Amino acid sequence: MQDIDAIRLNFSADSLFLLNICLAIIMFGIALEIRFEDFKIILKTPKPAVLGLFSQFLLLPFLTFILISLLEPQPSIALGMILVAACPGGNISNFMSHLGRANAALSVGLTSVATFLSLIMTPLNFKLYGSLYEPTASLLNQIQLDFWDVSKTVFLIILAPLAIGLWVQYRFPTAAKKMAPFFRIGSILLFIGFVLIAFKNNFQVFLDHIHLVLALVFFHNLMALVSGYAVGVIGGLEIRDRRTLAIETGIQNSGLGLVLIFAFFEGLGGMAMVAAWWGIWHIISGLALAGYWSQKPSDPIPLKEQST
Repeated sequence: MQDIDAIRLNFSADSLFLLNICLAIIMFGIALEIRFEDFKIILKTPKPAVLGLFSQFLLLPFLTFILISLLEPQPSIALGMILVAACPGGNISNFMSHLGRANAALSVGLTSVATFLSLIMTPLNFKLYGSLYEPTASLLNQIQLDFWDVSKTVFLIILAPLAIGLWVQYRFPTAAKKMAPFFRIGSILLFIGFVLIAFKNNFQVFLDHIHLVLALVFFHNLMALVSGYAVGVIGGLEIRDRRTLAIETGIQNSGLGLVLIFAFFEGLGGMAMVAAWWGIWHIISGLALAGYWSQKPSDPIPLKEQST
């Protein structure tokens, strides 16, 4: 069996372009459900949002580095874990927050702010922790990744569609409200198609090596969910805010990770395996957790917030 660090997945320029379009559509759909009232709630009570951003961009990458240092996975797998941890919250976190009786307004606001911050924080965290761990530092030195190239890619496929969607939601709120449910359901189907496109010409490679990342992704995702909830507990947040932090930290935009892997790392095997399986697994774990929480009581929602 070929060493996973030496594998480069077969992925054409046309397929990469299609993946970029898929991710842009997903981000546009997220923006259709963002209301300016969500930002007002964050500004009025900033503590949950600040703790959420801390959990997302500071704690999770650090804990990922600790996990990698302890388990010492193969370098390309470790680099994939670092990249996933550096990405902003995933597109389905808002739906899961609503399903799990969490603070949906906080979830939408956090996803939006984290997505804009990812222009700087994603390449920064990836470069920092990828360089601190010696085996992944060697891979990065071989590739000579440029910080600004990554930022430009994040802007074009994440921030630009989000900004356009926000403009549509602001100018045409009625149309945006009608379109949003189709994008909400379609985003999950798009990501599944996203992964299938990535691996349609690499299915045997996937079968041969998936066992190397199954347990790692499980524990990495579990660590993200638990750490997010723990931050809420330590910070003294309400139950529904704790749930939101867990979901926002545990549901990562692994689709962005896949695009970066194929754009800058030539489909490096371990990285692509981690990002693709994370994208599937976090849907399973997130829906399971949200389904469990949907049966459990949460804090009462203030009447003022219910009316928005």
